[in-house]
Amino acid sequence: MTPDQSPLAKCVMVLGTTSGAGKSWLTTALCRYYARQGLRVAPYKAQNMSNNARVVAGGEIGSAQYFQALAAHATPEVRMNPLLLKPEKDTQSQVVLMGQVNAELSRMEWRGRSLSVWPVVAQALDELMAENDVVVIEGAGSPAEINLKSCDIVNMRVALHANAACLLVTDIDRGGAFAHLYGTWAMLDEAERKLIKGFVLNKFRGDASLLAPGPQMLQNLTGVPTVATLPMWWQHGLPEEDGIFDDRSTAAGQVTRTVAVIAYPRISNLDEFQPLKNVPGVRLKWVRSPAQLIDADWVVLPGSKATSADLAWLRAQGLDQAIAAHAGQGGAVLGICGGLQMLGEALIDPHGIDGNGPGLGLLPVVTVFDENKTVRHRQTVFASVGGPWAGLSGVEVQGYEIHHGQTAPHPAMAAAGDMASPVMPDGLAWQNGAGNVLGLYLHGLFEDPRVLQALFGAAVPTLDVVFEGLADYIDRHFEPGVLQSLITTH
Repeated sequence: MTPDQSPLAKCVMVLGTTSGAGKSWLTTALCRYYARQGLRVAPYKAQNMSNNARVVAGGEIGSAQYFQALAAHATPEVRMNPLLLKPEKDTQSQVVLMGQVNAELSRMEWRGRSLSVWPVVAQALDELMAENDVVVIEGAGSPAEINLKSCDIVNMRVALHANAACLLVTDIDRGGAFAHLYGTWAMLDEAERKLIKGFVLNKFRGDASLLAPGPQMLQNLTGVPTVATLPMWWQHGLPEEDGIFDDRSTAAGQVTRTVAVIAYPRISNLDEFQPLKNVPGVRLKWVRSPAQLIDADWVVLPGSKATSADLAWLRAQGLDQAIAAHAGQGGAVLGICGGLQMLGEALIDPHGIDGNGPGLGLLPVVTVFDENKTVRHRQTVFASVGGPWAGLSGVEVQGYEIHHGQTAPHPAMAAAGDMASPVMPDGLAWQNGAGNVLGLYLHGLFEDPRVLQALFGAAVPTLDVVFEGLADYIDRHFEPGVLQSLITTH
């Protein structure tokens, strides 16, 4: 952007001292806070590394920016997260640029890739700034990663480009919060420090008066005030961006159904299970060993960014036998996307997309990986469904697909009479003969109120209620006038 241009939008940016400090949820809260003032608001994150993705016009973006857009009363779109990295291995990610998989960038060395995509990333931000009153920007990790700074395209380079008013948030529950804040500030260049308008202490537990004189001492050192101390809040209701949820059940009443989700290393789209935490009588737990399945009523195999590798991990833990035993006793098993593929007889990969291998053999289907990736919204209807899933029969649902695999009945098994029952059109969902094993490609099942009503006879708070609660929360806990000053005095 040239110096003589005056973008319409004011930019507020949320930086963190570490990953997991609270950037994503605070960005979401700010989006709703400013949107309910009647302002045109858009979220933005230059680069997100996550296997939680959502379908939008033009392709896919990180789930966090999808929810932030909804909080802002904006239509989610690819410019809000122009670069998405989806980890497939510890040293390899699928690169999604402006919503589409880019094989060339996926093969490129990280530093060179970052520099090559900066013009695209910057243009997306410039366009959002030109079309909105406020752009709320989320950073990534820490802006003080000095080994990565020369190739930074998501933290201070973005902040300087947008001349953003920055908040630096830290997780005080981890300990060392004042050192984290001071150390991060100290490692920034002078021009970057000038953009830091406030420190935020997140996840505080205890007596806030005991923080003194820490905030004032920190301000004496840096000139930056501590503008909010946010109490620990387990039940805000916003899906986690990454990592596994805590095991605290937020549902009301006695637990009558335990839903065990297999937490393999490359689990994807785990945010779609957040509503289950709020269903009365349901306990959601994350499982990595056979012993954890003992009390499970439902076993769920979620999505995966590396289906074959996660299936190999599952076998190494002995979970394949535990899941088979659960199903053999009539226990409910649900596979979603990669989980559906694992439930079948075999994974066939002619193009080197994911890997070949035998499946768990709980559904008589076969998955063949295609070079082209299916990314789309779907609205469809369940056919007749049996077993524990019978309540879904005839229910209209909406969700989204993100997958390379295409799944169909196993030809030889079908010829012998062992045929999977299609319970959605277009190969979207399959059920075994006994009715207790169900696999489907449709993500977002538990985010559909009609599904929750059909399976549990319950409703949970809508996302809009969650967004309002987040905005109310920061309104209560930030120092008076601070949030408004970020878009008026900078």
